[in-house]
Amino acid sequence: MDISQSLDRSRLPRHIAIIMDGNGRWAKERGEDRLYGHHEGVVSVREIVNTCGELGIGYLTLYAFSTENWNRPQEEVNALMELLVNTIRKEAEELKKNNVCLHVIGDFASLPEICQKELNEAKEITSANTGLNLILALSYSSRWEIMEAAKKFAQDVKDGKAQPGDLTDEMFHKYLATAEFPDPELMIRTSGESRISNYLLYQLAYAELYFTPVHWPAFRKQNLYEALLDYQQRERRFGKTSEQIQKNSSQHV
Repeated sequence: MDISQSLDRSRLPRHIAIIMDGNGRWAKERGEDRLYGHHEGVVSVREIVNTCGELGIGYLTLYAFSTENWNRPQEEVNALMELLVNTIRKEAEELKKNNVCLHVIGDFASLPEICQKELNEAKEITSANTGLNLILALSYSSRWEIMEAAKKFAQDVKDGKAQPGDLTDEMFHKYLATAEFPDPELMIRTSGESRISNYLLYQLAYAELYFTPVHWPAFRKQNLYEALLDYQQRERRFGKTSEQIQKNSSQHV
């Protein structure tokens, strides 16, 4: 049976966030170096992006490189940056053809100039697209993002543009790197780790978390369907009781 047929297309998450973990471990299990795993991980990115586009998912955020990843061996960091440049260069036209709009969040200025150039060009090439919004979290960490948001608000207070008492959840969201995107409803982490790792801490407040032992280079369309089916079997209560949710649902039938 095709598992995709079991999905309720009317109840898909609008925004999926993924921590793409396990490239190095997947490669090591095969007697290869870590970079081989990163190269194969690109294949998974391509398939999951295409699948999300086919399903009509509005937003997909991929944790591609954290601020902590700069602490990895310099040789691996350099290879990852080169892979990023080459991948973006190759994929930009394909993204445009598939109606995918590319965005980037994170400390953009910390990326090598060639990375910034290729990313800016890819963003420009895909800027008119109206399908899936693909958001790459690069040189990103949630604590960095929250600190930056706090600094921006403090500066607005200093400049007389806001008052401390004005701050609300909705207002603070506008200072975040994800200000133009809705919060994720589903967060997927591959490779068996059960933690968030400084990823979208503010935005994941009410997200459903899905952890799978599958390493990212082996994560395919079928695995995404499994995560979505799991998501659809959950009851999203947002602090309410099951009875309240069921009563509200029956009133809208």
